[in-house]
Amino acid sequence: MSRSPHARPQGRAPLFLEDARERAQAHMADQILMPKATAVWLVDNTSLTFEQIADFAGLHPLEVKGIADGEVARDIRGADPIANGQLTREELDKAQVYPGYRMKAHKSRHAELLKPVKKGPRYTPVSRRQDRPDAIAWFVRNHPEVTDAQVAKILGTTKATIDQVRDRTHWNSANIKPVDPVTLGLVTQLELDAVVKLAAEKKAKDDARKAAQKPDGPTLRTAAEPASDVEAATADDEESAEG
Repeated sequence: MSRSPHARPQGRAPLFLEDARERAQAHMADQILMPKATAVWLVDNTSLTFEQIADFAGLHPLEVKGIADGEVARDIRGADPIANGQLTREELDKAQVYPGYRMKAHKSRHAELLKPVKKGPRYTPVSRRQDRPDAIAWFVRNHPEVTDAQVAKILGTTKATIDQVRDRTHWNSANIKPVDPVTLGLVTQLELDAVVKLAAEKKAKDDARKAAQKPDGPTLRTAAEPASDVEAATADDEESAEG
């Protein structure tokens, strides 16, 4: 059977799927920075429709309506998309004249610099990885208020390793000794101070909450609880006086 000259090569996705993928990629490429802050500015400073603002900012029209009604993003300060290079004045003027027009975002030359940089997992050089159990032991002994999750994050280790060091089931337990992670070069002093301060503040809040929940003064004794010697002597004196 002969193949059609317009047949798509084997292994290729259907045309409509490729078109959808291309549209999604184009949308991601044109996605503006600070969409809600931009929408706030457009609501306050232009005559654009909710649909136009929603399309440009990548929001739902009802969300834009909520911004206009003061129900959404009340604490967000508006960001001028023209000033930050994401929209041209010509595009905005054209959209305000024609309500059916959809504005095209202009990629700012500062966009890549403004994007938040997501920190990856902490990398520990191979030569220092054997020092991590010593640092874990230091946290366990000197700062038990620091959670395992915080220790794992700052040292780039795992909860399983922390448990092994704490329970002394680590394969090298005989040689593990608590050593300050700053001395080992695993963290900076600023990083260590920050995580210890955060854990101390959380512990103080938890202690205050527990103290507030603890009842003040003597509480009612259950029937099963024996009376103290002082209470028993007082009761005997009262009975003698009545007799």
